[in-house]
Amino acid sequence: MRRYNGTWVSEFILMGLSSDRQTQVALFVLFGVTYLLTLLGNGLIILLIVLDVQLHLPMYFFLCHLSVVDICYTSSGVPQMLVHFLLEKKTISFSRCGTQLFFSLALGGIEFLLLAAMAYDRYVAVCDPLRYMIVMSPRLCVALAAVCWLVGLANAAVETAVTMRLPTCGRNVLNHASCETLALVRLACVDTTLNQVVIVASSVVVLLVPCCLVSLSYTHIVAAVLKIRSTQGRRKAFGTCASHLTVVSMSYGMVLFTYLQPRSVAWAEQDKVVALFYAVVAPMLNPLIYSLRNKDVKAALGRVLMRSSRLEH
Repeated sequence: MRRYNGTWVSEFILMGLSSDRQTQVALFVLFGVTYLLTLLGNGLIILLIVLDVQLHLPMYFFLCHLSVVDICYTSSGVPQMLVHFLLEKKTISFSRCGTQLFFSLALGGIEFLLLAAMAYDRYVAVCDPLRYMIVMSPRLCVALAAVCWLVGLANAAVETAVTMRLPTCGRNVLNHASCETLALVRLACVDTTLNQVVIVASSVVVLLVPCCLVSLSYTHIVAAVLKIRSTQGRRKAFGTCASHLTVVSMSYGMVLFTYLQPRSVAWAEQDKVVALFYAVVAPMLNPLIYSLRNKDVKAALGRVLMRSSRLEH
């Protein structure tokens, strides 16, 4: 495939978030701090789960995967975004754009699939607590995680291949802060019916199906909790799902709000905001939600700090 013949381009120019210099500097500081907090928060979650034996449970196995995905996802686009805030001309090569698109699609899809696996884990914990460790065996947990990663990677490979094959007839200005599917499709100078079909199919695989599984799991969870007579018992049951339900509501809520909005000129700008939310804000919030609302994680942090202080003395 030749990319210098006026049909395909060798690089893309990203419009970014703002052309104002002072605004870009402010965004560089804001996103830089957010990125560091994301790395520290998710890194701490992974470290605690690895070091503390009491967190070697199915729930935290999936949480560890979620933190790895969050670190990789935010690292696939934010560092480049930070560099572009300091540059006058924001360009990205064709190959780097395709690579960034692949990893953002793959990791985003894996995250939604992992949330569905975590919902099943919470369903078993609430609805069948006596058999929880038998049902959620290490073998099943590894299998579910493997399916999430394989489906996410395969889905991203197909969507990236179909998107990057589109000729743009020399147009290379992307109205986005990173390489994103819909922004790239808008540049195409050929029929994009196949792309629309692939995007819909991809949305069904990594969004609709996981969303339905999460909804089904929580329908059974709520029904089981309502059968518990004691208030304390209900509170404890809901407490085991609180952190996961918060993350699920935040993630799926944003997606559903976006896709239910009518397509307009302003939609492209809204699309940038949503993409930034998933790339910058959500990966930072996830470890905060799981640590602040989870007694086990806070207790594990205390035990790890206590062990490290003993070793120092």
